[in-house]
Amino acid sequence: MEYNDKLIAAREAVRYIKEGMVIGIGSGSTVNEFLYCLADRIKEEGLQIVGISASKKSERLARKLKIPLTTFASYQNVDISIDGTDEIDEQLHLVKGGGGSLVREKMIDLVADTFIVIASGEKKVRKLGTFPVPVEVVPFGWQATEQRLQQLGCHTKLRLLNGEIFVSDNQNYIIDCEFKKIDDAVTLHASLKQIVGVIETGIFTHMVDKAIIADNGQIYVMKNIR
Repeated sequence: MEYNDKLIAAREAVRYIKEGMVIGIGSGSTVNEFLYCLADRIKEEGLQIVGISASKKSERLARKLKIPLTTFASYQNVDISIDGTDEIDEQLHLVKGGGGSLVREKMIDLVADTFIVIASGEKKVRKLGTFPVPVEVVPFGWQATEQRLQQLGCHTKLRLLNGEIFVSDNQNYIIDCEFKKIDDAVTLHASLKQIVGVIETGIFTHMVDKAIIADNGQIYVMKNIR
């Protein structure tokens, strides 16, 4: 039997949504499943919530599903953020940004009272590094920034889309950095952020409160003990 683990994780996550919440909405295919589940609850229960979206793609889907959206201009506090991930390790550190929304995702996830990651089983790893670390950089002088990134021991690649340079929702470029294995995610993130021209990295550390992992139809919940 084949299971839609992304949908299973999304259904579990939507149970945490309560009346009146301001919800941070991440991005990615698992978050899309969450949005469909959330739209069902709004339709069936008359649930009153508002969402702040981290990406234009998620925003378009939310509007299509008639999920009410707002911005930080109206709400500076987020009750709960639901986001996906490209990798998650045993310490609940993440690598995110495969879709290019890492800056906005991190801004929302950081201010949320509760940050829940939803993912299918293959995203869980013992150590980060299988997935390249996306680094959002200022377009001006990106070649020099890339050179400095390489000095940290990674193989780099400027992200392209349909043969053109990929431009983030913030009008920046993304350089994907392949490290193979990341022994110290906290230190690596700090080293990357010190490079002039780097806006943000796709390494998320000490942020996740709970991870909902669905693997072959089974749900596993990982909690951060603080």
